[in-house]
Amino acid sequence: MSDSYKYIDPEYIYTDPRTGILRNLENITDENILVFAESGAVAKRVQELYEKPIKVVGISSLLNIHQHLFQDIYAWAGKPRTVNISKNGKPFFKGERFDMAFQYIDRLIAEYKAIHRNNKAEIAKKLAEILDNVNFLHPFREGNGRAQREFIRLLALEKGMTLNFTPTDNIVIYDRYMQGTINSDVELLTELIYELISNQSK
Repeated sequence: MSDSYKYIDPEYIYTDPRTGILRNLENITDENILVFAESGAVAKRVQELYEKPIKVVGISSLLNIHQHLFQDIYAWAGKPRTVNISKNGKPFFKGERFDMAFQYIDRLIAEYKAIHRNNKAEIAKKLAEILDNVNFLHPFREGNGRAQREFIRLLALEKGMTLNFTPTDNIVIYDRYMQGTINSDVELLTELIYELISNQSK
């Protein structure tokens, strides 16, 4: 909901024209209350993904993850956006070309699945590439960052590894993550993921 985002939505598909607030299932009309309600609902759904992970089969799994996280707040949870988005003057991928982008990311995921689970360097490199492309895609009107972090975490989990981009009280890691995604710095993201991923304790 940052002011640095710009949404091309002249028909107010996602927002209430009177308040400018995202249309939501709770009919909340105050932005601060919506942020609070959304945060609490999503935190609960994230915990459910830790307890019962969604298996990633392709880009469709990102849609499923978003739907799971935001199902209590938005009717369009899990559905690709129908408006175009830019941030700080830099446009994200155009919605009318999503099909082509989805096919490309599915190919990246297939390449990732072929990597041996003990090859930490290649796992980190491919996860960074997938993250960079998913971030540029920005397929949802809201909640892209949270959905993509869970998506990458679950991909790492399938290799028997843990990955947490937002460890408690470690703002440095989150800042590096943001710098890598905003600047499309795959090398930085690779280094960060390599540092963060670790084998699950047996």
